[in-house]
Amino acid sequence: MARLRQVHEERRRDISVSPPLEPADHAVEAAREPGPAAFAVRPVAAICLGLAAVLTALSGRYGFHRDELYFVAAGNRLDWGYVDQPPLTPLLARVSTTLFGDTPAGLRVVATLLTVAIVVVAALVARELGGGRGAQTLTAATVATSSVIVTTGHMLATATVDTLIWLVLCLLVLRLARTGDGRWYLAIGATAGIGVLNKYLVLLLLAALLVSIAAVGPRRVLCTWWLAAGALIACAIAAPTVIWQAAHGWPQLTIASAINDQNGVENRVLFVPFQLVYTAPLYAPIWLAGLVRLFRDPQVRWARAFAVAYLLLAALMLVAAGKPYYVIGLLVVMMAAGAEPALRWARRIGRPWLLPATVVVVAVVYTAATLPVWPRTALNPVNAMNKEQGEQVGWPELAGQVATAWREIPEADRGRAVIFTQNYGEAAAIDRYARADGLPRAYSGHMSYADWGTPPDSATGPVLLVRFPANEKLARQFTGCRVVRRVDNGYGVHNPEQGSLVELCQGPRLPWSALWHELRHTY
Repeated sequence: MARLRQVHEERRRDISVSPPLEPADHAVEAAREPGPAAFAVRPVAAICLGLAAVLTALSGRYGFHRDELYFVAAGNRLDWGYVDQPPLTPLLARVSTTLFGDTPAGLRVVATLLTVAIVVVAALVARELGGGRGAQTLTAATVATSSVIVTTGHMLATATVDTLIWLVLCLLVLRLARTGDGRWYLAIGATAGIGVLNKYLVLLLLAALLVSIAAVGPRRVLCTWWLAAGALIACAIAAPTVIWQAAHGWPQLTIASAINDQNGVENRVLFVPFQLVYTAPLYAPIWLAGLVRLFRDPQVRWARAFAVAYLLLAALMLVAAGKPYYVIGLLVVMMAAGAEPALRWARRIGRPWLLPATVVVVAVVYTAATLPVWPRTALNPVNAMNKEQGEQVGWPELAGQVATAWREIPEADRGRAVIFTQNYGEAAAIDRYARADGLPRAYSGHMSYADWGTPPDSATGPVLLVRFPANEKLARQFTGCRVVRRVDNGYGVHNPEQGSLVELCQGPRLPWSALWHELRHTY
């Protein structure tokens, strides 16, 4: 018995002098603690159903967005890459229009599904960060009514897919950090590879998280061969589109440089204000509370790498002139982290109704500002704040006016005639709406349209040219041009195409094969 007491006393002394846990060990300790709260299925499902109902009801109003016309055109020419994007969003456009109809409503089914998934994953992130039923519900409600989520949820965009990919990655890395289970790297790698098939920006998220975890922990999750396994999976999935980019001279880098050159100052000036606008100014206290909580709250300090990653990426975007919405995925994580302290604050001041009331106000304002609820004739005030609204108006009218101008070309000359447009929106609209009127396909030097065919040198003219009035450089590539139409969308909406010129030119100044490098342009 004396010997047993001695052993027991030695063990007690060993425990008492054990060093405190390092930040890197918190993930291992967290794995021994009870898991997150139950998922708030009913309230989150109700929010998702409401959001899906609104998006579906409005999906057929106005018409295709310029970029949607381009995605459909790219989806009809599937490849492992394009000048300005990887293949995933065009592929989704092809799948959605095939399954649900080649209409705006049919195309946007996939956008609605992606947006509902964003809301669900955001609620799961709140749960992972210790949020109970109330925090999960608040996160779902604030995300479902945020400006950028509603805007990209109404129409198919690369940002729609990208936001979901970022959030899924954040959820998986949170699981990894909380549990210390390296097997999560397999799912992280697969998601990252799919993300590269949509947008290369996901590589910045991965780099920021890697640097942040190395800096503030939990570092132990980096010391496993599962990390290499996940990286191999990501590389295998992403390899085809990376190879395509390399084979075509890395055009995505040219696009990035053009964005910096053309919109660098504007992006830097608007970056910080738009962090408020893209969620909602009234939601700023929530995500700011989340940012602070990740640094200070001992219960979630194991996840503070996400706060560091957000600040790192925000600083990088300011330096590199990235667009403000590029970091929206991490901003949603901050909002999920801030839901719990926001609820505590509302209870402490005795006004638990304040947060639901805020969500209702934001929902009403952003529904009016981001969704097609207004008559087209009354769209200009909203379009001044959100140009994406105006981009969905006037494409059939543009194509119709080009078709009218085409019929003015003598029938004997039409075999040598070419329709050439300044941008991919115009070309895609003509291909969609005017081919039934007997028009040939439209050509353009813009983005991937430049790779989808060059007019034959035997097509010596005439040329029907569609361009902005200010683009005199393009007009100089053709001879004997005269204006035959000015584009009018019929609703008075001040979008970029309103007032564009439709010119009838005698022909190109050089053979098309010699001129094409002058006509090719990106941003």
